[in-house]
Order: sequence, then structure tokens, then C-alpha cells
Amino acid sequence: TEGKEEASAGENNPSRVPQGKPGERSSVFYSAGQFFFEYLVVVSLKKTPDGRYEPKITYQFPKRENLLKGQKEEEERLLQAIPLFCFPDGNNWAPVTEFPSETFSFVLTNVDGSRKIGYCRRLLPSGRGVRLPEVFCIISCLGCFGLFSKILDEVEKRRQISMAVIYPFMQGLRESSFPAPGKTVTIKSFIPESGTELIELTRPMDAHLEHVEFQALLQRLSPHLILHIFASAVLERRLIFLAEELSVLSQCIHAVAALLYPFTWAHTYIPVVPECLLDTVCCPTPFMVGIQRRHLERVLEQPMEEALIVDLCEGKILRAVGDEEEILPIKLQNEMLTSLNRHNNNNNVHTSEQVNALVSEAFVHFFVRMVGHYASHIKWSKSGSGTFQERAFCKAIASKTSRKFVKKFVKTNMFGLFIEEAEKSRIPQGGK
Repeated sequence: TEGKEEASAGENNPSRVPQGKPGERSSVFYSAGQFFFEYLVVVSLKKTPDGRYEPKITYQFPKRENLLKGQKEEEERLLQAIPLFCFPDGNNWAPVTEFPSETFSFVLTNVDGSRKIGYCRRLLPSGRGVRLPEVFCIISCLGCFGLFSKILDEVEKRRQISMAVIYPFMQGLRESSFPAPGKTVTIKSFIPESGTELIELTRPMDAHLEHVEFQALLQRLSPHLILHIFASAVLERRLIFLAEELSVLSQCIHAVAALLYPFTWAHTYIPVVPECLLDTVCCPTPFMVGIQRRHLERVLEQPMEEALIVDLCEGKILRAVGDEEEILPIKLQNEMLTSLNRHNNNNNVHTSEQVNALVSEAFVHFFVRMVGHYASHIKWSKSGSGTFQERAFCKAIASKTSRKFVKKFVKTNMFGLFIEEAEKSRIPQGGK
């Protein structure tokens, strides 16, 4: 549902939340009816002459014919980057007899700023003796982690029978349209010895939370630390997350980006940084990145500017700027803490969707209280173009601590993008 989502800005002042342009969103979501995916690729480890292993694409579906020059170049760039992100943990692999399969995702940003998501299942092919893991990676413009995890379950089930059984399933998926929020699409698929199976794929009702698992964050970090991270993200600082498992990194970073809704993280965003790109942390501009914990020493050796470093394994902050406690107005901070603690205590009671909705609501409520009055400070010309009155907007905030925060927040890229969209999409205000 690209376009507008409703959000109430105070009880008597309904306001709309512009969505930003596709590709500027760190948690992208799109309208129904699109292709589910662009490619399915299999990335395998191939031995190099020096005895190390290099990830290579060994299977691609569909094969694209008759591409225009620009499309071909974009496809080549995409296919070159994928292996690196499927095996971000370097080249030091060895054949094994056991390997727990894992699911994670990565994000690739195109030259035009649009984003593609890679959904990965790393698994050990069935067989005997030692062998190397391989990655099944689905490339899609659609942000819906739960749905693609289910698709990867089906891919893994078929992989245990034969590669040949995967193709018709993916073909069936490719011929189906992406469902609308809350709707289900049914894929027919034939499996030898099992017959025809009907696979139902349902999209969650709340489209902006379908790429999110807040539970993953709540299980690893205290509500207090989550607020410190949120405060840093909201002022567009540099954030580094550490964990050993790729699935933990990608889940937690997507969750942190989603806390910013209805705003969008529009800077460098790499849920899993490949080993060869670790110098990303030297970047002077804002970033949100995930790094495997084994690289911690190398990260700390880099000439880094101020950054928040969060250890998701230990559930603690390793390095901070020092003012995280004071960024958010204390009254609202306490309200959010109460809200997060309540969800934390009821972890076993709520479903994943309920936790998502409750956590998101607490953070959306924060933004509504802080900047929900933005629409009444857009001055419209007769030609229909809007101009945001920043000074009057800040002055309208009665609380000194809230005003102090908002004065910093209005200077961020995410607020700028949001207002840019609002200035383009005139919504009639009562009596104006």
C-alpha cells in the first residue's frame, strides 16, 4: 500500500503520514499484484587454487533473455553482489557432515536508491559424508520476511528430494500475484510420491510490519537499551550491531529500522556486512550495519567516528556517545518504557503479530505526540504547492524538553524526506 497510511495526531487533529518514495524505505512494502520475486539463485562454495572457497552462483531462475543494455548491466551488478552477501562470513569454509540451516536477509541498494531484498536459506544439501553448505536466495522488491521464510521452507523440503522439484514450485509462484494485506494465495505443487500439494501463503494484515520481528529485539535487549538505540537512530547516528548468527543480525536490524515508522532510515543500511566490506564502519555519514561478532576486534581497530556499538549476544552496549539517556523527553521515555516492559512481561501471551502491533503503536504514538501537528504548519499556495513552516512548527510545542528534541529531529534526513512528501500531497484541513 504505497501512498498514505492513517495516523492520528492528537485526538482532534487527524493527520496523514506520507510514505516516502519506494526505495527510500528500510522496511519496504508494496501493493498487491506484483511478481513475488525477480530471481531464485543457488550460491555454492567452489574451491580456488589456493585451497580456499569462493561463493559462486550455480543456478539462476529465471534466465533473462533479450535484456536492454542498461537492464543487462544492472543484472550483472546484482548477480555479482549476491554471492558476497550469501556467504558474508569470508572464505574459510571446510566440508562438514552437519550444519543447522539458517534464514537471513540482506538489502541491496540500486544506483537510483531503490532497494531489493535477498531472502536466504543456508543449508546442507542431503547426502552422505562431508559436504559444503549452499544458499538458496530469493531476490525480491517485496518486504515480507514471514512469507518468504515459508517459501524457503518449501524450497528446502524440495531440495532434500531433488533440485528438479524446486523449479515447478518456483514457476507456480512466479505465475501468482503477490496478495493484498490479509489475503492468501494458494500455489499448487506436485511432489513425487506425495502427489499434488496446495501451499497457502498469507500476507499479514498490517503491511508496514510484515518485514519485522520485534520479538527478536525484545528477547536480546532490555527495553531501556532499545530506547537508547531508538534515540540514536532517530537522530541518524552511526549504529553497529554485533551477533554471530546472520538470522539474529538481520531480524534485529530490520526491527530497529521499523521502530522509526512512519519515518524511514534513508542512509547506509546493511543488515549483514560481508567480511571484505568491514571498513564500512569508517564511513563519516550515518549508517546502520550488522557485523558478525567474531570481527569485533577488527571493527574496534578501525579509525571510527562516534558510533553506538550494540552486542546482541550479550545484550549490552559496548560503546556509546554518552548522551543517549537525554535525547528523548523523559516523560515520553518513561511512557515507552512502561509500554515495552508490559509487552516483555507478556511475551508468552502475545503472538508475534500482537507483539509487533503493540510495540509499533508505542513508537508511532511517540512521533504523533512530538510531530503530529506538522500538517497544520504547511502553508499552501494557490497553485497547490506546500511550504513547511519549521519555525512556527517548533514554537507550537509547549514543553521545553520536547521542543529541544524536535529542533534536532527536524534537521534529520528522515524528517526532511517525510515533509517533502507531505508538501506534495495536499490533504484538505478543516476550514482551510
